[in-house]
Amino acid sequence: MRRIDVIGGRECTLYSMDGARILLVQPVDSHDRSLLDNEVELIRSLSEAPFNLVAFTIKDWMSELTPWPAPPTFGKQSFGDGAEATLNYLKETLLPSLLENKGVTRVALGGYSLAGLFSLWAGYNSCLFDGLAAASPSVWYPQWAEYVEGKKMYSKAVYLSLGDRESRAKNPVMAHVDDAIRRQYESLSAQGIATTLEWNPGNHFADSEKRMAKAFGWVLGQI
Repeated sequence: MRRIDVIGGRECTLYSMDGARILLVQPVDSHDRSLLDNEVELIRSLSEAPFNLVAFTIKDWMSELTPWPAPPTFGKQSFGDGAEATLNYLKETLLPSLLENKGVTRVALGGYSLAGLFSLWAGYNSCLFDGLAAASPSVWYPQWAEYVEGKKMYSKAVYLSLGDRESRAKNPVMAHVDDAIRRQYESLSAQGIATTLEWNPGNHFADSEKRMAKAFGWVLGQI
């Protein structure tokens, strides 16, 4: 079943299945939202575990998902420090409204690009999430590699992926993403976190809903 609701001032798309014990949570923009029906069907084809999914709308992609300010990497808009407020929305508004008396016992957070970076950051800053699904996460983000060095990950299962052409970006900051994702994987593995790193064909913009489906499908099998 699919329905659209407004929760805490944000538009949310909710998918529910009978007997679901796992809630998948995904920050989305308008493009992601247009692909959700296909993504959910793909997840169902990859996992037999029943799940619910809530996709909540991000209004300012460049600010609400990033943990600290950074200068523009592409275009003219700088990055903001809205990740903490977004995480507080999940903890104080969205999750309480969905988990109470719903039978859900496990929660996974996941997203694409900057939403994937936010998911990883949330896993380092909250014990709410049993698993993380970070598809093509923006681990090139300035100072990210230094931030995660030696930092405890609270989620017990983390999926990572990247497109095999993403490092060919002309932007010098984004071009080191291959090295950054490997360092992220090694950091998680060193902590004993169940993790995997999958390489997908194409650049950053290829098949985002398929990459997200694979990410959530793997996490469903781990938690």
